[in-house]
Amino acid sequence: MPRIRIKYFSDKIEKLRYIEGKSDWIDLRCAEDITLKQGEFKLIPLGVGMQLPEGYEAHVVPRSSTFKNFGIIQTNHCGIIDESYCGDNDQWFMPVLAMRDTEIHVNDRVCQFRIMEHQPVVEFEECEHLAEEDRGGFGSTGKA
Repeated sequence: MPRIRIKYFSDKIEKLRYIEGKSDWIDLRCAEDITLKQGEFKLIPLGVGMQLPEGYEAHVVPRSSTFKNFGIIQTNHCGIIDESYCGDNDQWFMPVLAMRDTEIHVNDRVCQFRIMEHQPVVEFEECEHLAEEDRGGFGSTGKA
């Protein structure tokens, strides 16, 4: 099991924890009270920084209830934090756009993350045909 060093930038948020058997994603919380008007952008401080193991990265995405609860969307849709972002001031943030007026409070769960190994180096091989049978080109049915 990889060991991850973590620094908390706020003593107001709950400590991170892995909930075994429920999900392999870990919730991240807002580290300050935030008020946003519709159309405003904000980097939400998540109150943590981590030193990820070499060869790993964190994928940060909204929770399924984030838009319903707070009316915000994550502007980069999936944040990638690699192991080089591990300095003493490298707090994690979630970039958001408010789709309605909203308030987010300290300790509200706004996003989640998981640790992934880096993608291996791949080589692309150009070809004329990918498979023997043509599926029609769209989705599982081949129909638009």
